[in-house]
Amino acid sequence: MRYTPIPSELFSENRRRLAELMLPNSLAVVNANDILPTNADGSLRLWQNSDLFYLTGVDQEESILLLCPGAHEEKHRVMLFLRETSEQIAIWEGHKLTKEQARERTGIRSIHWLAEFPALFRRLMCDCEHVYLNSNEHKRAVVEVETRDARFIRQVQSQYPLHSYQRLARLMHRLRIIKSPLEVEVMRKACRLTEKGFRRVLRFVKPGVNEMEIEAEFAHEFVRGGGGFAYTPIIGSGANACVLHYLENDQVCRKGELVLIDVGASYGNYHSDMTRTIPVGGRFSRRQRQVYNAVLRVLREVSRLAVPGKLPLQWQAEAEQLVEEELLGLGLLTRGDIRRQDPERPARRKYFMHGVGHPLGLDVHDVGYTTEPIREGWVLTVEPAIYIREEGFAVRLENDILVREGGNVDLMESIPIEADEVEQLMAR
Repeated sequence: MRYTPIPSELFSENRRRLAELMLPNSLAVVNANDILPTNADGSLRLWQNSDLFYLTGVDQEESILLLCPGAHEEKHRVMLFLRETSEQIAIWEGHKLTKEQARERTGIRSIHWLAEFPALFRRLMCDCEHVYLNSNEHKRAVVEVETRDARFIRQVQSQYPLHSYQRLARLMHRLRIIKSPLEVEVMRKACRLTEKGFRRVLRFVKPGVNEMEIEAEFAHEFVRGGGGFAYTPIIGSGANACVLHYLENDQVCRKGELVLIDVGASYGNYHSDMTRTIPVGGRFSRRQRQVYNAVLRVLREVSRLAVPGKLPLQWQAEAEQLVEEELLGLGLLTRGDIRRQDPERPARRKYFMHGVGHPLGLDVHDVGYTTEPIREGWVLTVEPAIYIREEGFAVRLENDILVREGGNVDLMESIPIEADEVEQLMAR
């Protein structure tokens, strides 16, 4: 484990909050993610199931959490099942958690090896009426690969067809969108890593560098700091910045161009998400600065407008209205364009066609009920942009904010964003 262990109090509190939401006489089961194959005998590194990590803090494969708050015996109310190690596993794969290490990391006293799971699970199932099973219910998910949770659901429902089955994701979405102070502190560490990478890049970028070299500068700081990339980085110079999910990162950056950098660090499985747009040659042109400052004004105002009690859909509409006014000021739209527009395809979409923000946490597009009003404790990205394909450049800026009554907290307030500061740092 590269990162400093997160205090087990976080995971104990998360389990307590989940137990309060569960029906009487029920149990819940959460599985680790699979280790996915590549080709031949290759495999990827484990990317842990976010719900399992949220409830246990365990990064190990094949782990299972069994939560049964109303179990007759206290030792059966929270149980963690782990892969038992062996000499062969130790030689080929390295260290696995001991039971004592698992207790310390998770705050769970009842730690078992996986071989014990079937008998203990059956014992509790015979006493329980309701069963919470987990699945990926993110609205934008494209689920084509069968998960460990999906296989478990099929197996359990076949063996125990008469139980009442419940969707655990409904409860997890409600819990995970509100970030505790401990979670926010881990996310701040991810933001600080992102800042280190960005400041390094400001010293590095000049005409002639390749987009992939910029990515490598971030990788240096992230890995050295015990983290990694929260998502595949987007490094788009010139017209590449107009491609929303540009991932090639293989073009030379030329003088006079802007380079859009959408990169975030991950630390302790919690994520940051930042976008900056900087001049390859170290100075913005007059037109580039006009567009840059327009986007920055929108970011400042939209960050303020994300207040508790407001629907995310209303927040999005306010952001779109602000972008529309800036487009008018930049001469990209006219009042006539707006009067003649199709309400289903507003004129601004030519230059700004995506959401202004999303929840952030254990997933970059974190789970939560975004059809409900924003609440204190949400962490949101704020990412307005203007894409001008006909002029061959784009500006997108993005910070992460913690929603608070009385004023939001910018988790990236120390990361350079003003055009003058960017130019000054690049000049050094």
